[in-house]
Amino acid sequence: MKFLPFPKISLKKLRTVILIIVIIGTSLSTGYFFGRKGFLASFSRFPIVTISRQTPPEKSVDFSLFWRVWDSLDENYYDKTKIVDSEMVYGAIKGMVSALGDPYTIFLPPSENKVVQEDLSGSFEGVGIQIGYKDGQLAVIAPLPSSPAEEKGIQAGDFIVGIKDELKDIDRGTVGITLPEAVRAIRGPAGTIVTLTLIRNGSEEPIVVDVIRRNIDIPSIILSFEGADENIAHIKILKFVAETESEWEEAVIEIIKKPQVKGVILDLRNNPGGYLQSSVDIASEFLSSGSVVVTEAGANGEKYDFVVERIGRMLNMPTVVLVNEGSASASEILAGALRDDRNIQLIGETSFGKGTIQEPQQLNNGAGLHITVSKWLTPSGFWVNEGGLEPDITIVDDIETSEDEQLQEAIKLLISE
Repeated sequence: MKFLPFPKISLKKLRTVILIIVIIGTSLSTGYFFGRKGFLASFSRFPIVTISRQTPPEKSVDFSLFWRVWDSLDENYYDKTKIVDSEMVYGAIKGMVSALGDPYTIFLPPSENKVVQEDLSGSFEGVGIQIGYKDGQLAVIAPLPSSPAEEKGIQAGDFIVGIKDELKDIDRGTVGITLPEAVRAIRGPAGTIVTLTLIRNGSEEPIVVDVIRRNIDIPSIILSFEGADENIAHIKILKFVAETESEWEEAVIEIIKKPQVKGVILDLRNNPGGYLQSSVDIASEFLSSGSVVVTEAGANGEKYDFVVERIGRMLNMPTVVLVNEGSASASEILAGALRDDRNIQLIGETSFGKGTIQEPQQLNNGAGLHITVSKWLTPSGFWVNEGGLEPDITIVDDIETSEDEQLQEAIKLLISE
């Protein structure tokens, strides 16, 4: 896909457009899960105007260096077939955005932005893992339930140090890889194989796993009823996406129809996050009033308080929350709010620790820009980037057994109340 119809304009005008893009992009630069649902910025086609190639007076950088490098490549690079103007533009913008050093503030060319939109729709072809960064290294946030990744034993917290795909001619390490590059390398047509090299805490040797991709189509919420009398509602939220609101409504109605339900387990394990507003809405079901999350942005630390926005239907329902190291971002917002405001206990393992919010912007020709716009704090003022949420009851799920020890502990706690 072309960024602009380059063959129809002169080289001089093309360079003019590129300069405008770079200037606008620089002014925009301020990760990889999203902020308030529905906030999407769009840009109209950039006009073709005459502009000097000199540095604008309001900028303290030397744009002439950019043009010197562009001209030198255009005139001297030996293989002219490799000079693709649109790809050079995308590369320049990517470099500008990555200069911020924030792995969650990213520019997405159309092909990569399409992958993100597929994630939000809940249907794609791949291995079924959510990925992010931990201590600067590419890591598995969570395998999706019943996915090829989960079936192969890939776990939340595994570091991905190598990706190999013979059909794509990919065989590389992950040092310096961007999130979109990693997603593009791991995802692929159903029936094809990708080989992942993993480092896992407690394992002395790397783990090499061949995973066969397939179509992944999952809901965002799964409801079941536990206990001998099915009197414990187990609500597993896999991620916060556009469909979460309607799926949540269906789950609540189903619970209300069962008068014997005496408690709720809100299962946020391996939930990598998503729309902030979805987590605020769900928190409001359990809280009568007050703050759900506080965002902080700018040099002066300007704060904005997201508060309870609806009359909750589970205000008096005994509730516990399950978390693990795959619980990130919006799921941590929800867990932190319920503990801070209603003393709801967290059971499981320490959460991932992603305390920033990104806003997605849709750009020309299907490209996208995700900008970290703020950090977020729990109502008590805790920033999860400083170590995640520590559970009130620490239970490690033993992968050597078929029993879900964390879930059983939650059921036992609710039945005893």
